[in-house]
Amino acid sequence: MTQQTPEGDRIAKVLARAGVASRREAERMIQAGRVSVNGKTLASPALNVTDKDRITVDGKPIKEAEPERLWLYNKPTGLVTSHKDEKGRETIFDALPEDMPRVMSVGRLDLNSEGLLLLTNDGDIKRKLELPSTGWLRKYRVRVNGRPTEDTLAPLRKGITIEGERFQPMEVSLDRQQGANAWITIGLREGKNREIRRAMETVGLAVNRLIRVSYGPFQLGQLKSGEVEEIRRRVMRDQLGLDGGKAPEARPKPKRTRTR
Repeated sequence: MTQQTPEGDRIAKVLARAGVASRREAERMIQAGRVSVNGKTLASPALNVTDKDRITVDGKPIKEAEPERLWLYNKPTGLVTSHKDEKGRETIFDALPEDMPRVMSVGRLDLNSEGLLLLTNDGDIKRKLELPSTGWLRKYRVRVNGRPTEDTLAPLRKGITIEGERFQPMEVSLDRQQGANAWITIGLREGKNREIRRAMETVGLAVNRLIRVSYGPFQLGQLKSGEVEEIRRRVMRDQLGLDGGKAPEARPKPKRTRTR
């Protein structure tokens, strides 16, 4: 006897589409007893729901799923890429325009790094963009103190091991020397924690500025520090292979919004 697939979608996916949290975060919320369906508190995320089900988080009904949206954000230095910081430091979410919907960051940039950060209201898009299997190239402009040569950078192109952790080969080009500093362009497909800074330290160079300029097909371009710009629906569909679901109402050309 063939087992029928339950109707609807997994509860964590529905929460992600509604902009509540990423799938993984939604599963943790369920395990913490914060999610109810039709008045019954869930103990497991192994449940499919449909539009007929009444879903609440912390006692409040979730919003209807919005169309997937994606923004470019030029992150300034000095902001933490998290919703809350245990040290009380300002986060990117504190600085975003007040009229922005609830968004999640795609990956992170550390406190002292700047440049392109993708933001989305959709947990599935966040997950898709972060998956290592996508292998999208992320490019960075890096200023280092010192006078590197091609020989200095050669180990990075081959892949290096730091404290037992293997880093995949990087795309590295030495752009120019500027006084005591040099500018280098680096391309990564992994994005491990502080990967560029740690790799540079290993070859004897100290990073004093790090700017992400692209993430896959998405470019920082002329976006100024602190500005946000929404990516057109058609571009999202083409680049992310969206399934062509119901599109949002036509919007004017995406505007660049300055953060507070």
